[in-house]
Amino acid sequence: MEEAKKLNVDTARSISELQSVIKRFELRSKLYRIMLKARGLEFDAFKEYTTEDDASAIDWKASKRANKVLVRKYREERNLKIVFIVDVGSNMVFGSVPKLKCEYAVEVLAALSHLIINSGDMIGFVLFSDGVKKFVKPKGGEKGFSNFIDNITNTSLYEGASDINKALDFSLNYLDKSTSSVIILSDFLSFNKESEKNLSLLSRKFETLLIMVKDPLDSSLPQVDEEIAIENPSTGQQIIINPRIANIDYEKFAAEKEKVFYDACKNNNIDLLGLTTNEPFVPALANFLKSRLMKRPYQK
Repeated sequence: MEEAKKLNVDTARSISELQSVIKRFELRSKLYRIMLKARGLEFDAFKEYTTEDDASAIDWKASKRANKVLVRKYREERNLKIVFIVDVGSNMVFGSVPKLKCEYAVEVLAALSHLIINSGDMIGFVLFSDGVKKFVKPKGGEKGFSNFIDNITNTSLYEGASDINKALDFSLNYLDKSTSSVIILSDFLSFNKESEKNLSLLSRKFETLLIMVKDPLDSSLPQVDEEIAIENPSTGQQIIINPRIANIDYEKFAAEKEKVFYDACKNNNIDLLGLTTNEPFVPALANFLKSRLMKRPYQK
């Protein structure tokens, strides 16, 4: 039997680079805060405020009663179960730069999932395109990590038009209450008003993070004065266009689609990390995690 082809990725490099930045930001020991926000953290006790504490954690009512400045301490939940919902549609097998969207996405997922596994937690995953291709419940350790990477680098899974609504429906029905957080990675090009309803329901049920991976051509056509062919990956239908003439309408349509998605995130208070394949992801991902940490009311 012929072995399935793998994507052209360098997961070891992406893991190493993120570890280096995380260490510099001193974020590794605080991963629980980053991933969960207020969920999974139980109130433990009050402690007197010191200059090393986050001022946003001050409980002013308790401070007034005690006649001294107090902050809240929280107890971390361990053995977290993080589920990745990953777009493996044919739309992800696209690239105008050295990395296809799916290859870039794999390196992001490898770095982030390795960080989670090394913190002693578990990862599961839902792979989707025109339907759910695979669902694996959260597992820990090297086997859990290797199984995830083996699946998201398997090119035979990347086919079919992306339908995020089916992935959201599935996740709402099959992810149980033990799931700590959900991380969805896609280009979100298929996102619509129906998607917003399902995303809203999911974010109420689980702490939800979104990672959008886009190619530069998802937003703007190349500035060339010659005709090019554009193909619909789901139907195979092609049209011939001149990018200089079509670009105004193309950019307008792309911007309108993106606004629907960004508004949905804002309306439902869901954190979004937007990445483009022509830019390194590690600084953006580390800053994204750090920004979530800064918003957390939490003390050691």
